Order: sequence, then C-alpha cells, then structure tokens
Amino acid sequence: MILCFSGTGNSLYAAKFIAKIIDDKIVSINELIKTNSKGKILSDKPFVFVCPTYAWRIPNVVDKYIKQSVFEGNNKAYFILTCGGETGNAIYYIKKTCIEKELDFMGFSSVVMPENYILMFDAPDKIKAKEIIQKSASHIKNIAENIKEGKITPQPKIKFSDKLKSGIINKVFYKFIINAKGFYSTNDCIGCEKCTALCPLNNIKIKNKKPFWGSRCTHCMSCICGCPHSAIEYKNKTEGRSRNYNIGDHIQ
Repeated sequence: MILCFSGTGNSLYAAKFIAKIIDDKIVSINELIKTNSKGKILSDKPFVFVCPTYAWRIPNVVDKYIKQSVFEGNNKAYFILTCGGETGNAIYYIKKTCIEKELDFMGFSSVVMPENYILMFDAPDKIKAKEIIQKSASHIKNIAENIKEGKITPQPKIKFSDKLKSGIINKVFYKFIINAKGFYSTNDCIGCEKCTALCPLNNIKIKNKKPFWGSRCTHCMSCICGCPHSAIEYKNKTEGRSRNYNIGDHIQ
C-alpha cells in the first residue's frame, strides 16, 4: 500500500509513478487527515510512505498520523521524500518512528522535485519545473524497482550539518515560521472554494465568498499553489513569485 501526503502534487506524482510499477494502490493521507479517519490500516504488501520534506524531515502532520495509526499485515516500510534540494537527517527520525510503530524499516530515498515553498524560496518557472519532473523519472523508476524486488535501500551519508538542519533548525522552523496568519486572498479571488477542498487540515473557511484561515496550518502550500487564479498571497513574501501545482505530466 502506498500512503501519500502531497501539498502541491509533487509527492502524488511520485506515488502514482511508483504505483504503476509495483502494481499497488494509493491511499491519500491528506484525505485520511481531512476526514479524521483513524484506526487500523491493513496491507499484504509493504507500506510505502511518500511525502514532501518540510525543514529536512517528514511533515509533522504525517509523522503524527503514522504514530496514531495501527499498521497490520505486512510490517515492511519504505519512505520516499520529495524535496527541493536535500533531506538532511530525516532518516534518523523516520527510523525512530518505525521502531515505535514496530515497522521493519526497508529504506529511505529522496527525489528532487520543483521547489514550491514560495514563502521562503523562488519556485522555478513552468518550463524549468517540467524539466525537473522529467529528470526525476528514472530515479523514481529505480526506487520502485527496488521496492518491487524487496531490496533494502542504501542509506545516505549524514553530515553534522544535516543533523543540525533536521534537529534544531526544524524545531525553530515549526515554532517561529509555521502559521496561517499571513495568508490572504486578492481581488482575483472568485470564491471557487478550491482552497478549502485542498486544505488537508480543514483550516480554510469561506465567508462572503472569500477564504479565511484558522489557526491550524502546516504550510503545505496547497492553497496558494493550487489556486487556479493565483489569488492567494502570504504577507509580502510571495508576490510575483512563480507557483506550480503538479497535476501529472504537466504543470498547472
């Protein structure tokens, strides 16, 4: 079973690619969290977790969901993290979670995809983003083939700087950066409510045909990058920046 969390489509793209090769189904962690679905998850095949990298670790909401769930059937687990550049020491925390959940850690792989955290970084234009996605195909295929053959993925070498990024810097990121107070809609907003549908934490409500953000947010970027009219901004940090939403073989 492939369990996927995706904010801007990059991880879902990787999950769909892997699903075709290993002939397995995808279960959306976004929907499980959104509908508050908890309980046992049964799979005869290995569990394959696919998600983005947030501050050099798996997203807190994903880690929390895994820890609150019960996994039965096959206890093998693979983790694939999409990222804009690197994943730091994410593997250390993934292993800790696997030990806690009695999952047999089979390996960790990272896949470089277009940067979409436009609150802090510039995203590539659509042409460059497509090139990055196409370039990732062979790597994702190799990952999928290893999973299909039941191989243990070689572990990445971890530097001291990686430990700092996934440790102290990750904690600072969540404490001081993650909040929804800076989001707002512009006059281009038509009240289509797509942002409410995309938000995995049900943090966006529509009032008078305009979105309003609550206190729950994980900065998944689904609302700002998935808006069909580019009508959502964050403070003064995102104005003029490219935003991409991966919907398969092309960029929206």
